[in-house]
Amino acid sequence: MADIFLTIDKEGTGKFTEKKSRFLSFAFHVTSSDEARQRIKALHNEYHDARHVCWAYVIGPEREEWQANDNGEPSGTAGKPILGQINSLNLTDVAVGVVRYFGGIKLGTPGLIAAYKEAAALALEDSGVKECIRCKTFSFTFPYIVINDVMKIVKSTGAEIIKQDFDNSCSMILSIRMDDADILFARLSGISGLTFSAS
Repeated sequence: MADIFLTIDKEGTGKFTEKKSRFLSFAFHVTSSDEARQRIKALHNEYHDARHVCWAYVIGPEREEWQANDNGEPSGTAGKPILGQINSLNLTDVAVGVVRYFGGIKLGTPGLIAAYKEAAALALEDSGVKECIRCKTFSFTFPYIVINDVMKIVKSTGAEIIKQDFDNSCSMILSIRMDDADILFARLSGISGLTFSAS
């Protein structure tokens, strides 16, 4: 369904060694590109003695925002394989950073791609995957006289009541799956005296 997306369940780590080069990988849950960059910057600071800190992230339920960075490795050998692992699991709201300590032996382009791919996969495997549901929130007021009509619609659509206040003038905040939001809005709009608040 369109309102379901996948992200990591928890922060994960991985370790991988190839020809004396050590790769330390980290997967973080992030909700913005700024947060992703902050987490990567923290890795740079913590592992400031490492040769490379390469990374990739994907943001948003539609996976519309993404970026990958090779951080000095040959173009396409680090950030792209890391991003490829995120994409292979169809994940979003995740950043993966891979720290490389050079072991003195060059890995070559295929070797680098394989190593960064494996390191990213290990961190994501450690993180696990969870399913999230996109929801939309509605705030509205209505006269007490139509409360039964409102409650009937709320129950029949499976909307979750976040907050409610019943008095002469009543107010309610509902949350519902994105796929069902249009139906709920249309049905509530038909109730006399009901007014939606600006969200």
